[in-house]
Amino acid sequence: MKLHHIGIATTNIEDTIERLKNNTDIESVSQTVYDPEQNANLCMVKIKYGTDIELIQGEVVSKMIKKGQYLYHLCWETEDIEAQIQQLIDAGGMVVTPLKKSVLFDGRRVAFVMTNLGLTELVESYLQ
Repeated sequence: MKLHHIGIATTNIEDTIERLKNNTDIESVSQTVYDPEQNANLCMVKIKYGTDIELIQGEVVSKMIKKGQYLYHLCWETEDIEAQIQQLIDAGGMVVTPLKKSVLFDGRRVAFVMTNLGLTELVESYLQ
């Protein structure tokens, strides 16, 4: 697996992008898309010299934001998503969101697993 991105909760994607522009070298910003499976607006910010950042806005992150928590998840890209999910379960993880297609990632499947390191998203690689 390799680190794919960091998920950050936000109340306003556009404002967060402007703040990121003041602090990082942004290579590109995707369109903001609505993902009905997550009931959230999503946007990927590609960082020139670092890890990409997914911005998440919506009900799914509203409770976290009220608590002042903005780091939502770490996402790992994997060639065998089913085996990786099972490995996380075997290590004590619990599936929070089973496999589903992602709007932001061109229909590639994703899953969310709660682990001892926090919420982990898995995204299948393009090699599938």
